[in-house]
Amino acid sequence: MKRYEPRTARTRFLYARRYWPALSRRDLAEVSLLSPGKRGHVLKSLAAISKFLGIYEEFQGLIKSYGLKWSEGGGDTYILKRLTKRVDPVFPSWVREVKRQIPEFAPFLDLLILTGLRFEEGIKAWNLIIELNQQKKLDEYYDSENQVLKHFKFGEIFMRGRKKCFISFVPEELIREIINHGRITRDIIYCKLKRRKLRILFSEIREYYASMMTKYLREPEINLLQGRVSNSVFMQHYFNPIWISDLRARAIEGGLSLLEHLQQENNQKIAFFNRVVSI
Repeated sequence: MKRYEPRTARTRFLYARRYWPALSRRDLAEVSLLSPGKRGHVLKSLAAISKFLGIYEEFQGLIKSYGLKWSEGGGDTYILKRLTKRVDPVFPSWVREVKRQIPEFAPFLDLLILTGLRFEEGIKAWNLIIELNQQKKLDEYYDSENQVLKHFKFGEIFMRGRKKCFISFVPEELIREIINHGRITRDIIYCKLKRRKLRILFSEIREYYASMMTKYLREPEINLLQGRVSNSVFMQHYFNPIWISDLRARAIEGGLSLLEHLQQENNQKIAFFNRVVSI
């Protein structure tokens, strides 16, 4: 369980304990009736315990016998879902409201929007920046010359299982702003949002980044920055100085344009509202 995040490890443990009797009876009929999302969690949990007990091959045989699938679909199905998925229409106004009602969260939102990091990865990056700055070791993580956060140098934090991130390009101005704030946690963020009755739409930021950055980056480059490539592919490209310099310029330009685009959308909505009110 060491390779899992604490929250993921707990989920795996709870599902394994709940559905272990089905595995011990070699009867996965109950599992086959679960919703696709829950079934995926249960199968991953049972896979973990079957590996621990040395019966993983038998478990794979059971999955095949019952015709179970780990997810709703992959390959073409996944691509189709990505192409048809749309960012929540209230997302731009949500960003504005969070920044207005909780100003101290503004730099954190900017970090996520500029990098396309997952919510939990953004929290880790934020806290690591603050921690290393206090230790006078920030240069081990942030390369100010190339304006890049080197997540790959902290693999135990940022490269767990299939969820990983290698690098993120961040303007030095934002880094200087972050180090003037304190550490944050998932619970602190959720608590403050709920207290103000604001929705939790952090996953929309990653989708927004992936969709909008196609104007500046090629799909393989977006996949690399969002951690959807193998370690070998990353290492093959990262140590090409010409490529990394060009990517940095386009990634930062694109990220800043996302922030500007969100602000323009909010300003347009405010202007429209004022026009309606004045009629």
